[in-house]
Amino acid sequence: MSKTKRLIYLALLTSMAIALQVFESMIAIPLPYGAKLGLANIIALVTMELFDVKELILVNSMRVLLGSLLRGTFLTSTFWISTGGVLLSSLAIIFMKKFTKQSMIGISIVSAVFHNIGQIIVITFLYNNVALAAILPILLITAIPTGILVGIAARETSSRVKFS
Repeated sequence: MSKTKRLIYLALLTSMAIALQVFESMIAIPLPYGAKLGLANIIALVTMELFDVKELILVNSMRVLLGSLLRGTFLTSTFWISTGGVLLSSLAIIFMKKFTKQSMIGISIVSAVFHNIGQIIVITFLYNNVALAAILPILLITAIPTGILVGIAARETSSRVKFS
């Protein structure tokens, strides 16, 4: 694949991830404690499937940075909480992809779990209150069905993407 074509694919993946992140931030989903579906993670999983670690980190970093600029949350607690979640979930995706033979759905569930753990670590640090970690079990329980949903969407999306 040429450098230009690679750049175009990465720009498209990044813009789709940003669009999904911004869209999801605007809809009310009846999940406990502000849990979200993690729709932008579909693109992260597809990126890792189509490319490799470097591209996953690029797409996820740009999604958090540009998405926060678009929503007006750059350098706020929301930005840092999102960064913590994305960092840990990206590491989980990389580890699972490199060292296990898990399906896309399995990787997605682990990624969702680690995203929640990363967010709670940042929240605990930002607010200097370990008691906030009490919501982690509820978030981890919601990570399973949302991880399954995102994993199915990522698997189906990956199977339909063709490089020409």
